[in-house]
Amino acid sequence: MSAPARTLALFISDLHLQESHPRTAESFFRFLEEHAAHAGQLYLLGDIFEYWAGDDDLDAPFHARVVHGLRTLADAGVALFWMAGNRDFLAGAGFAAAAGLTLLDEPHVTTIGGRRIALVHGDAECTLDTGYMAFRAMVRAPAWQAQFLAMPLDRRKAIIAGLREGSRDAHTAKSCEIMDVTPAAVEAVFAATGADVLIHGHTHRPALHVHGNRRRYVLPDWELDCAPPRGGWIAIDAGGAITRHALDGCPA
Repeated sequence: MSAPARTLALFISDLHLQESHPRTAESFFRFLEEHAAHAGQLYLLGDIFEYWAGDDDLDAPFHARVVHGLRTLADAGVALFWMAGNRDFLAGAGFAAAAGLTLLDEPHVTTIGGRRIALVHGDAECTLDTGYMAFRAMVRAPAWQAQFLAMPLDRRKAIIAGLREGSRDAHTAKSCEIMDVTPAAVEAVFAATGADVLIHGHTHRPALHVHGNRRRYVLPDWELDCAPPRGGWIAIDAGGAITRHALDGCPA
């Protein structure tokens, strides 16, 4: 029997790590030690943190533990790549240096196992949610970010807490279709990148979608502090096989 193909890359998103969700955090640390440590690359595709108020919050004990876990992986030789989500888009150069990872713009295109793969977080493709799209354009603007990051850290955290509360209220009033990616936006990513595989998160709707001869993989969110537990990742091996995995590492 031939040996299984080596895992080239793993992909995760939407863990929403926060101190108040310890089971989710512990599952993440186990994932780093038991699975990511044996891969060549790890792609973190947004909303890894529930929120990120700025790199001057690196010394917070919970954040420091996450950064230490990532840095340990990087120092062991795993290449780490980070893409901003709608919750942690303020993670910057200081965070990247501390964690030993590379920040990616989106869409990002890479070739793994002979496959041309496009990576996005997924929120920019939810184009029917016009209110969110306007908000996204505002907070991603460099001038807005510079002004926001100039505020005291405590004030930033208070503003973020208010935004999170407003986001929860808004979600209850929106249909699932509005909060999902649109076919036109997906086609635009495929057309712009020339990729035959698209991997994203954000929607919390893990699935494999077929678009002609192309494939779109949606990553799951992680939540182990509520029932039923959710989570998992996508892997690509040296032969180009793409597999979805549950939290226990078994194929999903």
